[in-house]
Amino acid sequence: MESKNSNEFDGDSVFKNVVRAPDIPVYAVMVAYREDSSPVKLNLGMGVYRTEEGKPLLLDVVRQAEKLLVNDLSANKEYLPITGMPEFNKLSAKLVFGDDSPAIKENRVITVQCLSGSGSLRIGAEFLAKHYHQRIVYLSQPTYGNHPNLLAAAGLSLKTYRYYDPLTHGLDFQGMLEDLAGASSGAIVLLQVSGHNPTGVDPTLEQWEQIRQLMRLKGLLPYFDCAYQGFVSASLDADAQSVRMFVADGGECLVAQSYSKNMGLYGERVGALSIVCKTANVASLVESQLKLVIRSMYSNPPIHGASIVTAILKDRDMQSQWTNELKLMTDRISNMRRQLYNALRDKDQLAMDVVCLAGTPGDWSHIMRQVGMYSLTGLNPEQVAFMTREYHIYMSSDGRINMAGLSSKGVSHLVDAIHAAVTLIV
Repeated sequence: MESKNSNEFDGDSVFKNVVRAPDIPVYAVMVAYREDSSPVKLNLGMGVYRTEEGKPLLLDVVRQAEKLLVNDLSANKEYLPITGMPEFNKLSAKLVFGDDSPAIKENRVITVQCLSGSGSLRIGAEFLAKHYHQRIVYLSQPTYGNHPNLLAAAGLSLKTYRYYDPLTHGLDFQGMLEDLAGASSGAIVLLQVSGHNPTGVDPTLEQWEQIRQLMRLKGLLPYFDCAYQGFVSASLDADAQSVRMFVADGGECLVAQSYSKNMGLYGERVGALSIVCKTANVASLVESQLKLVIRSMYSNPPIHGASIVTAILKDRDMQSQWTNELKLMTDRISNMRRQLYNALRDKDQLAMDVVCLAGTPGDWSHIMRQVGMYSLTGLNPEQVAFMTREYHIYMSSDGRINMAGLSSKGVSHLVDAIHAAVTLIV
């Protein structure tokens, strides 16, 4: 008996009218890279740290913390409270706001454990949609690809403010101020604390102060995404200065934290959402409603990742070891920036069989000015497609590259590809 094609049975399915969704770009790039058999392929798309050998890095301090957890005979796998591990929440708040934060001392900060940065943003968005009077949220243009999904899913309306200037490959500060000045009163503004994704462009502290003054004057609500604390400058305090400026003025804000990058805990999905309120009484009310949001979504968070973070943050020696490892990672990223820029600047050009040191066409100094994990190179989608097709280099179509995914041995190949792309495809 001949077997029927499975499509013939689609008419029997109650889901027969479901439309195939488009591939999620960053994961589609990952799949394409994995299926490519080329020995010279490079994956510069996914935002994960790689060693000089191109391998995933498990921090030594994380290994140490896990050994302590395994040998802790008093540990159990009982459910955590709805808001997560209390000690984790307390330590996470201190990490982002500072040990001496008046807001923490005055009990004006509510922190709940969430499913990494994305989960924290989603919980915060759901809370705002239910309990905040404004449903408009402004995002930087461009922003992290999942930001619109996380916020729109809660029913918030999305608008953008100017942020990146493609001509200078830097911050369009005046455009940003103009757009925020014209924003709806009371609107939510999503801000990235440091290491802006995808641009690698951060405001200076002086610019942050002007942003703060304008937002407070307009009554705009800051919603901070803190995904890279310590992963930009290797200083946990320096990378959190922007959000601390907003907390110091006594105003309210939200902060979503992630430990994926700075502790390498990508797969543990561990993060936190903090809401800074005007008074301790308001904070208590906010916490009660956050519990209802979390209860209806996943009831309570997982225990293992939070246990690792807690073990590290509560031990002075382990925290010192962590910051040392952070410094090694950030130093390697900075070194990759330097190597890439130098190689682009010094690239040999062949003209009539004569070698001249003219460099790759264009000004690539923005690679050195940008910070953190990412660089928005200025390459267009056609050039990126060419590099993938001809050189087996995988990256975001907007030209963003993950500097932490590059190694010294891959620099020459990447420069060859960029040089060919900008020379042949305008």
